[in-house]
Amino acid sequence: MLVAITGKNGRGILRKRTILLGALGAVLLAGGGWYASLDKETRGILAALPTNADVLAWSQDQRDAAFRGMDRLSVLAEANTIAPAATPLPLPAGQPLEVPGIDQYLAQQRAAGIVIVQDGKVRLERYGLGFDATGRWTSFSVAKSFTSTLVGAAVQDGAIKSLDDKVSQYIPDLRGSAYDDVTVRQLLTMSSGVRWNEDYEDPKADVAQFNVVAPDPGVDATVSYLRKLPRAHPPGEVWHYNTGETNLIGVLVSSAVKKPLAQYLQEKIWQPAGMEAPATWLKGKTGHEIAGCCLQAATRDFARFGLFVLAGGKTAQGQQIVPADWFAAATVKQKDIGEPGRGYGYQWWTYDDGSVAAQGIFGQGIFIDPKRKLVIASNANWTRATKGPEPDAREAFYKQVQALVDAGK
Repeated sequence: MLVAITGKNGRGILRKRTILLGALGAVLLAGGGWYASLDKETRGILAALPTNADVLAWSQDQRDAAFRGMDRLSVLAEANTIAPAATPLPLPAGQPLEVPGIDQYLAQQRAAGIVIVQDGKVRLERYGLGFDATGRWTSFSVAKSFTSTLVGAAVQDGAIKSLDDKVSQYIPDLRGSAYDDVTVRQLLTMSSGVRWNEDYEDPKADVAQFNVVAPDPGVDATVSYLRKLPRAHPPGEVWHYNTGETNLIGVLVSSAVKKPLAQYLQEKIWQPAGMEAPATWLKGKTGHEIAGCCLQAATRDFARFGLFVLAGGKTAQGQQIVPADWFAAATVKQKDIGEPGRGYGYQWWTYDDGSVAAQGIFGQGIFIDPKRKLVIASNANWTRATKGPEPDAREAFYKQVQALVDAGK
């Protein structure tokens, strides 16, 4: 999850002065026809620019505009572009899925897009909030599951030798820190034991601070912040949700494969899995992609990622991108999270029925049910990041769709 978007100078770039100047410039340029030449997402974000670096402080209208355009203006954040496949994976239409109460559900979720694919065919596709199939919506923590899959690709490529390797083997700047005894596997399962505060509504929490604190000279911003944290538990013993460590995984993968994370995603997932639209990945202030957040993509391509997982990481052309047994380990409960029927895998939320989900704040999600060959990709702008009625309603919706499939609907 990303709380504060930051610039290279280590300060939040959405300062009021920047926003006021940017808005004034937009007004002045509009008279010359420049504004009219922009796409609707860029026009929308210019009309509702956030006035605070903290996503949680944005108004609902600002989020509506920004979530579909966070990569449109460099004043918000810089991004790396991910090119689509030359030949997209077809998503043929299937029998329409009639879901009782769907209109009320989508309105309550403040849904921007939802695509339900079952047995490889689209059974329901709807859009809202002025969003459509051609746009890109931000992922928030759904990106974590992409990042963990890139670890699998790096293992398959031999760039990461073992999940039991120490993290500092790939990130030497962590040597001498609490991460010296942490393995790649423990990062994947969020069980490093290093102290971390992920309270999204606490402006002094680590999750709010690690993107804005000035990094040590010549050191990646995430590495610089995390290497100063103390140990709270022995490695591997306690599960504790930590967005900073997913960013660390991104640095680790980039270091291992010697490529930017976005380029590796393009080579290993985006193009081989047949994505039809370009995507972007926002970058942090020291240049690495924000691996725990902020992959902008079409809802249909989020659904295609679900199909890639269902296929075990094998492409339609037969190429095995991750080890054949990767998802068998990545998408099952590796750590107990204290919720009945739920668990955590390799940056995936797991269900005891064999289903798995990638989830991001404000309603982003990819739900995958191998038993039913079912994928539900959704983007939204909930009223609150994680609290409120929407999360429980989404879980109930997943169960409703599963029941409809079981009933042959």
